[in-house]
Amino acid sequence: MDEALLRSLMPSVLTVLVRRGADFAAAEDAVQDALLEALRVWPDDPPRDPKGWLVTVAWRRFLDARRADTARRRREDRVDEEPVPGPPPAADDTLQLYFLCAHPSLTPSSAVALTLRAVGGLTTRQIAQAYLVPEATMAQRISRAKRTVSDVRFDQPGDVATVLRVLYLVFNEGYSGDVDLAAEAIRLTRQLAAAVDHPEAAGLLALMLLHHARRPARTAPDGSLVPLAEQDRGRWDTAAIAQGVAILQRALARDRLGEFQAQAAVAALHADAPSAEETDWVQIVEWYDELVALTDNPVVRLNRAVAVGEADGPRAGLAALAALDASLPRHTAVAAYLHERDGDPVTAARLYAEAAHQARDLAERDHLTRQAARLNARRRG
Repeated sequence: MDEALLRSLMPSVLTVLVRRGADFAAAEDAVQDALLEALRVWPDDPPRDPKGWLVTVAWRRFLDARRADTARRRREDRVDEEPVPGPPPAADDTLQLYFLCAHPSLTPSSAVALTLRAVGGLTTRQIAQAYLVPEATMAQRISRAKRTVSDVRFDQPGDVATVLRVLYLVFNEGYSGDVDLAAEAIRLTRQLAAAVDHPEAAGLLALMLLHHARRPARTAPDGSLVPLAEQDRGRWDTAAIAQGVAILQRALARDRLGEFQAQAAVAALHADAPSAEETDWVQIVEWYDELVALTDNPVVRLNRAVAVGEADGPRAGLAALAALDASLPRHTAVAAYLHERDGDPVTAARLYAEAAHQARDLAERDHLTRQAARLNARRRG
């Protein structure tokens, strides 16, 4: 049984049912029933037209459920009597579903969960495991999201930028449980980039590929974090880097710069450097300047301070950092790093320890604690 095929067909089948008149929640339930039936039937009797088979079975399940609901008999009759349109192109199906799942009325967490369920085809259990929450909690979140978008019409224009933000949230969740959300986000973004003529979709895909290419080198065998400057670049995925750079170059050539393209350009400069010492920090600062102009995001300004410290020296980096809110995530860790580079290990060790207490992630906390211990041991020695 090709479960990947079933997952890839789910968005278009779901959209066909919605276009025929089913509300989103009922349509999604019917499609799930059809997928379960496919898992039971297809191994012994595979269909010639998998999508057509799923549409037929899901539509029948929807009508069966509708007929059982006597309170909605009038709506059922209207659905039965209306002519049934043929399924639209698959790319259009999926694109509309992206827009629906990233609807502005949904919270970011609900939009992510609904996208993984409806577009990604993941089960509620898989999504719950990935987010480390109970399955019942995730089921409630998805159910509320489905009810929220049930009355949204498919003829309303969608916002590509919102969809891209949702996919970036999925990517940044990374990996936990039995679902690799980073890989899933890349698959969905690749699908979206093929369906829309939008340079930022290509920019996000390039950014994901370039970041994902460094993943094998980000952790040591014991699970500890390995900073970018210390990573074994021989473990980076050069094929993914080449693909990401090529996608980025085509997007930049269109001269419609956006946030994800600029971030991808920074990632490409890191990936292109043979060693940390040979990184083109001057050009990275220039790209961060572009990002500041595009977003005025304080986190971007924080990353820019690090780049300034590398390009123009740690004191220049500390001056750029001084203009930022000290409560920003990673602000203390950046200050510790720049003070160490400036030859002040006492202040750096104190700040590393403070940053460790502030860290939300266990791996990051352990890394910062080790940095503080390293400097303290060196000072005592």
